[in-house]
Amino acid sequence: MCRLLGVVAAQPAPLSELLAAELEPFVELACEHADGWGISYVNTYGRVVTAKEPVSALQSEIFRLLVNRVVTNAAILHLRLGSPGYAATRANTHPFGSIHYGFAHNGQFRPTEALDGTLGESLAAAVGDTDSERFYLAVRHHIATGTAPAPAIAAAAADIRALADSWVSANCLLLTPRALHAYADHTPDSEVIRRRGPGFFDMRCLSEPDRFVVASAGWPQPVDRWQLLRERRVLEVGRDLKITVHAERASETD
Repeated sequence: MCRLLGVVAAQPAPLSELLAAELEPFVELACEHADGWGISYVNTYGRVVTAKEPVSALQSEIFRLLVNRVVTNAAILHLRLGSPGYAATRANTHPFGSIHYGFAHNGQFRPTEALDGTLGESLAAAVGDTDSERFYLAVRHHIATGTAPAPAIAAAAADIRALADSWVSANCLLLTPRALHAYADHTPDSEVIRRRGPGFFDMRCLSEPDRFVVASAGWPQPVDRWQLLRERRVLEVGRDLKITVHAERASETD
């Protein structure tokens, strides 16, 4: 299982400054989540740029260089703990994406091919062999058919629940040039929860006047400052820090 961290800020700054309080405790999780790291951020031209390596962030000079030199106001970071059977390769390392998207997932579903029948021509874009990349391609497929990013995430997660023989979590972050999207959704009785504890897939957010942070659990997040994300809601944070919570179905209310 993996760890996620996302940030949107009012003003661009190096990632090490945007996440001055959060970066070090998050990266310490790479002691266990050591199968790769990745960063997607929006550059000065409004494009999503992704850098990643299939090594521990704690052992990567490139990771340290980037967090100190990349200047942005919107980014996602991912630490990978690969599921059994999925190699530690660059193709399997998150985030997945393009100049328009950066997508990172924390979870698992089986079989890996569960979504393949829904992807159409999008399946040809797969470069790795993980279920997480299929999740990303499903989100992209829904967007390509005219669905906005937030409902596209919810639709792809619903596909997983409907089509997979088993699933653990669909927790994810999606970065676009306009916004950061966060989604939490997990199975409370999975083997992972029995082994790791009931809060393992919790996602929390920190909202400040000039900054918004969202993250997986596993490091200190004081409850007086960090708010638990509601499951099966897509939280959208625009680069202007406008926050919108999208219900999974239009008939639902918050």
